[in-house]
Amino acid sequence: QIQLVESGGGLVQAGGSLRLSCTASGVDSRINDMRWYRQALGEERELVASISRSGDANYKDFVKGRFTLSRDNNKKMMYLQMNSLKPEDTAVYYCYADIGIIKSRGYWGQGTQVTVSS
Repeated sequence: QIQLVESGGGLVQAGGSLRLSCTASGVDSRINDMRWYRQALGEERELVASISRSGDANYKDFVKGRFTLSRDNNKKMMYLQMNSLKPEDTAVYYCYADIGIIKSRGYWGQGTQVTVSS
């Protein structure tokens, strides 16, 4: 059974940093794109950043220059380094992975809370 587990969330002051991790287990196929989404209270889930299998990362404008996305294919892990955090970054952060070769499908983690105090 494929599972994605996020870790690294917590409470931090504005201007601080956190590093989120996403670990995939039970995977016997290829992990393609991986993404981080976030959902603030009362808001819709939104894409934060994505990274291809080859490591090409793309960021939404609201995190460009502050967040860095990376992955380790051998460990089946993805990381989100978040610097210069702002109160508006407060949300539950979700890991997403597209897994499979001929016919892929998406998997979600359970989310990790990030709270940035002002």
